[in-house]
Amino acid sequence: MRPERVRPVSLADAAAALPPGSPAITAAPGTGTDAWKTELTGISINSREIMPGDLYLALPGARHHGAGFAADAAAAGAAAILTDAAGVSQLPRTGLPVFLADDIRRLVGPLSAAVFNSQPQDGSAPALFGVTGTNGKTTTTYFITSLLQALGRTTGLIGTIEILAGGEAIPSVLTTPESPQVHGLLALMRERALDAAAMEVSSHAISYRRVDGVVFDIAGFTNLTQDHLDLHGSMEEYFAAKANLFRSERSRRAVLTVDDEWGRRMAAVAGDRGVTLQTTGEAGDADWQVRSVTREGLGHSFELRPRQGTPLRARTGLPGSFNVSNAALALAMVMESGADPAEVQRALEEHDPFTVEVPGRMQLLCEAPAAIVDFAHNPDALERTLESVRRPEGRVIVVFGATGERDQTKRPLMGSIAARLADVVIVTDDDPHDEDEAAIRADVLRGAFSAGEESGTEILEVAPRAEAIARAVELAGPQDTILVAGRGHEVWQEVKGVNLALDDRVELRAALAKAGFTVPTYDGVES
Repeated sequence: MRPERVRPVSLADAAAALPPGSPAITAAPGTGTDAWKTELTGISINSREIMPGDLYLALPGARHHGAGFAADAAAAGAAAILTDAAGVSQLPRTGLPVFLADDIRRLVGPLSAAVFNSQPQDGSAPALFGVTGTNGKTTTTYFITSLLQALGRTTGLIGTIEILAGGEAIPSVLTTPESPQVHGLLALMRERALDAAAMEVSSHAISYRRVDGVVFDIAGFTNLTQDHLDLHGSMEEYFAAKANLFRSERSRRAVLTVDDEWGRRMAAVAGDRGVTLQTTGEAGDADWQVRSVTREGLGHSFELRPRQGTPLRARTGLPGSFNVSNAALALAMVMESGADPAEVQRALEEHDPFTVEVPGRMQLLCEAPAAIVDFAHNPDALERTLESVRRPEGRVIVVFGATGERDQTKRPLMGSIAARLADVVIVTDDDPHDEDEAAIRADVLRGAFSAGEESGTEILEVAPRAEAIARAVELAGPQDTILVAGRGHEVWQEVKGVNLALDDRVELRAALAKAGFTVPTYDGVES
């Protein structure tokens, strides 16, 4: 995830390129002045990923200090080490020049940008689109990529499901990779002469400085609903983390969905560098507005109307009104990047770019019964997904759980939503991590039974998850809808530190086939 050729840069020049106010870098005792001339061709915070010529950043960790792995970094070819005062005291003898800085985490992004020259000012870097928000990031980046490709652009993608820099897809582990990998990928995309790239930007990525040193040409905001409060503590702190993406040092221009108060507040952060997008409700004063939404099969057609000019006609074949919002945001972001309206309209009509299948996002595996796998893993996403899959005939059967060691307050909320909007609720396990699975299910069931008393919903507790999926298929008729929610594209379930192979799509297809239902084959990327 880095370019094949990097022009060497001295440590002195890399340090000189740091933004004003950055922590100062000094030579450790015993490191001579000539060491500042050390030439670097890469940078890493992981000793196992060091390549010859890299600067090894030995950071403090939750359990161990990176200085303890300096010998491994040196053996792999590191050219120099940068650490903090605590790290120096733990460094083994490596023979490498050693440098010091306080708050070293603040230097990772800017140094990566300088070493990899990831976004030079000569215009050779791909146009960079970043999308943040609680829900819709993945789908919106896929929509942006699909539309840009329909316009004849060569594109890259950095996100939850996969990383693309031309050629074969690389499965993702994090929504946003660590900062050296991000800058390495951007430099790789520039080396491969890509025109544009779309990136998911999570609140974790912003809070943990994974996108430091990155400047987005266009940043987009989807929505803000309850999630990740285990990290942020409150919705205000969650908002503040997301808002950092829309400050001038991180993005040149922004498109912000203003369907609620959070969006309007986010637009205020962006100021005159931002334009607004309204996708629901009565006509307002937003710069871009979604109108004339019409149901077409499982999807919708719609118009995106600018404040001035000709409306754009578009459609998405993906279920759910929220996918209209995702498509509208992608379309507005591409338009704000300077795309020609006539070319965009032609691409929309000839290529249908917003009907691209997104793995694990409202992914339809079977039509009778309708069997859908979706990543909905928080209250707002589950509610909107359940509302979108309801059909005039047939029941809705939902299978879901809650993640362990995460925001516990959303568990009964999700149980209540499921019992209110589905006909059959099967509560099972998600990723329990080190938490007791039965206790997690009990939290979800408490909310489900409370709402189920009034709605008359059938509520079941079935574990493990594969059995819960099979049970849903056993209960379904051809006219029903099965929604397996929460894990989407994920192929591993973590239980007490062990990764168990589990793919909702594989389990659901197998159960449908065993029950005699017709399951179409799928040849796309599923990890």
